[in-house]
Amino acid sequence: MADAKKFGTDWQDNELDDVVADYFDMLMDELRGRPYVKSRHSALLMARIGRTHHSVEFKHQNISAVLDELGIPWIPGYSPKRNYQDALIGAVGRYLTNHPHVLDAFRPPSAGPEASAKIFVEAPAGSERTQNIPKPLQRLVRKFDPVERDHRNRSLGKAGEKFVVEVEKHQLTAARRRDLARKVRWVAVEDGDGAGYDVLSFDLSGRERLLEVKTTNGSARTPFFLSRNECSLAAERPQDWLIYRVHLFSKQPRIFTIAPPLEKALKLRPESWRASF
Repeated sequence: MADAKKFGTDWQDNELDDVVADYFDMLMDELRGRPYVKSRHSALLMARIGRTHHSVEFKHQNISAVLDELGIPWIPGYSPKRNYQDALIGAVGRYLTNHPHVLDAFRPPSAGPEASAKIFVEAPAGSERTQNIPKPLQRLVRKFDPVERDHRNRSLGKAGEKFVVEVEKHQLTAARRRDLARKVRWVAVEDGDGAGYDVLSFDLSGRERLLEVKTTNGSARTPFFLSRNECSLAAERPQDWLIYRVHLFSKQPRIFTIAPPLEKALKLRPESWRASF
């Protein structure tokens, strides 16, 4: 039962730690395909901390908003609400510091026969989101950088590439080009990294398509790394080379494409330098 003394008061750190831990318990069940009941979680949490159902549900949506900025999948049904207190950001940071394994958790989807136009979406329009992100959240994003995390998560990258191979084969087969579907190659696995693209596919006329796959569990706006080699090949073969940006990978994978010239669609800035004597 809700504690009337808490109505309209800010959540305390111990309450925030409880609701964040409860959220991640549900999220791990979601990503591992285990059944869970949101209402039961909420009821137990309400009984423990004395907050109302509405307050608990709203806080779950606040957590989704923080995770969205971190490129971490959020629980379906808890759509992000961004008017959260700074103390919540601290609670999420404490949890992730103590449970780093959750940062890279994901469940590989199957492309299935649904490989159709609904998988492909428009690229997001440009915006300066950082101007609206609170300073504490900016610090949290830098600490748990989704760009660096996706880059080093080899299993996520390979799972995304495999997904794209399946999508391409399904689409070509559905278009009655089984001959081309049989020629689709997972270049990054068969030939190794370094080609400047990951998947060799084809358009319906048989023209080669060089697909560089970038995968994230985060939203469409999650940034990503590009290598010098990838940018060079994009400039060398602009008619054939494409970025396949796979996002929402653990939830409901969607893909948008980016074609050269990359500078028209992306803001590119150097992140590291090669040092030599």
